[in-house]
Parts: sequence; structure tokens; C-alpha cells
Amino acid sequence: MAVLPLRMIGDPVLRTPAREVGVVDDSVRRLIEDMLTTMDAVGGIGLAAPQVGVGLRIFTYDVAGSRGAVVDPTVETSGSPEFTPHDSAAGPATGTNLVREGCLSIADVHGPVGRPQRARLTGLAPDGGRVDVEASGLLAVCFQHEADHLDGRLFVDRLVGEEKRAALRTLRQTPQDADSSPAARRAPSAGGSFFAAGR
Repeated sequence: MAVLPLRMIGDPVLRTPAREVGVVDDSVRRLIEDMLTTMDAVGGIGLAAPQVGVGLRIFTYDVAGSRGAVVDPTVETSGSPEFTPHDSAAGPATGTNLVREGCLSIADVHGPVGRPQRARLTGLAPDGGRVDVEASGLLAVCFQHEADHLDGRLFVDRLVGEEKRAALRTLRQTPQDADSSPAARRAPSAGGSFFAAGR
């Protein structure tokens, strides 16, 4: 198992919709093991395959005791988009007591994203069985964030108003390479994941 190198914003793989896997074989299982190792090494709560340069529909997650991986996922949401309230699993509270999303493929950018607070994740498990997880709160947000990665979408695309303008200013001023990522500052090799700001 290895800690995989991170792809940063600007890399075309992050903007390219990932391909379906279809069959879960040993190579897919090895990739999942490496993704879990990478996610753990950088203290992330989720990791999508495109963040490590692999254009396949796979992501891993580890939020408040719910840990796993899914191949060819479908994420169905319910409820109107809203902001995730801070809780002990989400890291430090912000001034407005909301979780601000971040991404280890985007250095030093965080912002509130309104998302539905309930989600159902279905797909294939690493053993070839079925994944079917009902989620709320931060886990539901994580599923949506990682599913966006598989469609070539980043959380900054969902920011609005001054939050989006501030994010774009930071992106212009901050080098976006593996050495500048939060992951690089926390692990010998860089890896990408969704995380709550301050985690």
C-alpha cells in the first residue's frame, strides 16, 4: 500500500468526467487500498480517484465511524440545499458555526457550500458486493463532494458571491502544486481529499 501523489487544480484529470469501472478486479482493489492509505496519511475524510490521477469512478470515505469505498457510485439527495452546521466530527467551528468545505487538490481555499443534508450512496463494494448507505450531515456532504469530483466538478464551482470572489483571488495568489497543498504539509507524499476546514 502506498501514499499516492496528489493532482492539484489545473490538472485536466480533475476536470474530466471519470469512466465507469464495471468489474471490480484485483487492480481496482489495490487502487482502493492505496486510496485509503493516502486518505489516512493526510487526515482526510474522503478521496476521489481523479485526485490521485486515476480517471475512474471510485471514492473512499471515513466520517464519524462510517468508513468505506465505493465503485461506480450513485448519490441521491433529498431536501433543499443548506449549509452543514458545525459538530464535533466537523472540526473547529467558523464564526457562523458552519462547516466550510475545502479540498486537498486546492491549496488554502475554503468556503461554505449549500448542499442537501441527506444522501443515499449506492454502488459496488471492493469485494464486488453492493454498497447502500443512508447518510446525513457531514457524511452526506462528503458523498456529494466526492461524487462531484467524479463528474469533473470542484467545490469552488459551487461557491457564490463574495465567497467565490475570495476563492478566485486566493487561487490567483497561491501556487497550486503538490508542494503547496495541505496534504504535502501533513504527509511525506501528497494525497487529495475532501476535508472540513481546520481539520
